[in-house]
Amino acid sequence: MSAVTPLPQNALITVFGGTGFLGRHIVRRLSKSGYRLRIATRRPNEALFLKTNGTPGQIDIVQANIRDAASISAALEGADAVVNTVGILYESGRQTFDAVQARGAALIAEAAAKCGIIHMVHISAIGADADSASSYAQSKATGETAVLELMPQAHILRPSIVIGPEDDFFNRFASMAMLAPALPLIGGGDTRYQPVSVFDVADAVAACLNGAKSDIYEIGGPDILSFKQLMELLNQETGRKRLLLPLPFFVASMIAAIAQFSALVGMQPLLTPDQIILLKSDNIVGADFADRNLAALGITSRPIAGELDYLARFRPHGKKPS
Repeated sequence: MSAVTPLPQNALITVFGGTGFLGRHIVRRLSKSGYRLRIATRRPNEALFLKTNGTPGQIDIVQANIRDAASISAALEGADAVVNTVGILYESGRQTFDAVQARGAALIAEAAAKCGIIHMVHISAIGADADSASSYAQSKATGETAVLELMPQAHILRPSIVIGPEDDFFNRFASMAMLAPALPLIGGGDTRYQPVSVFDVADAVAACLNGAKSDIYEIGGPDILSFKQLMELLNQETGRKRLLLPLPFFVASMIAAIAQFSALVGMQPLLTPDQIILLKSDNIVGADFADRNLAALGITSRPIAGELDYLARFRPHGKKPS
């Protein structure tokens, strides 16, 4: 892989998935760097809040669907760079892993190449593996392969679980803890994670656009914690002290098989069979990525202990005493 010329400060960047948890923080970070941003989204009216992150005229909103090549090409017209943050945690209707994370990524890379765009940052995930039993992990790997075939100079970022104010991890389990007397430790809670701050991931995207060597980077925070330790930390931060009950994988799989039907009525399932497969493997930066991580991008990762203030809203009596 080779170095890529840094983008000029007034460059135009098209961001796919800018309204999502990670996307909105990337938009905020890039706007502070002075870039002009074009947010490509299926529902432009739901992205208007992003305009407040920049100066008048700095952030534009356009309609695009990553399943539609024509709309992708229109969103990339005149752009100097593209950032793809689109991803899903479960399948629902036409939003399948293959359509979004494999073919969608390929369509974006293909259109970017045709437009002569040099800079592309694609968000994947640790665990992306074409040989995985998980459809999620397979689609992530397929998307990476397609991006690099079409845009060999692209940057691929593979984060561990991303944490922050609107995350889907701690917020989901904290909401559960408000009602349930116990939290499940799937598979005993031994699976290890390397939680990374959403602010660090946004900084990593900025570093890629600012001339970092093009490559695949696995990014995680400084703390490696088991699922059980993460739930213990959740108890500590929310002050709810819920019981932590081991749940064997085979039991969790049966529950997930039933829970996935909630996606048919537009609700997010608590667990899916595919997620149970992912929970059987550690989600940490690989040994082969010692020189392709946050530090390699010039970023000092934030410890998890200082990143969980947003969980104060789940405490029985409000903010944690200082």
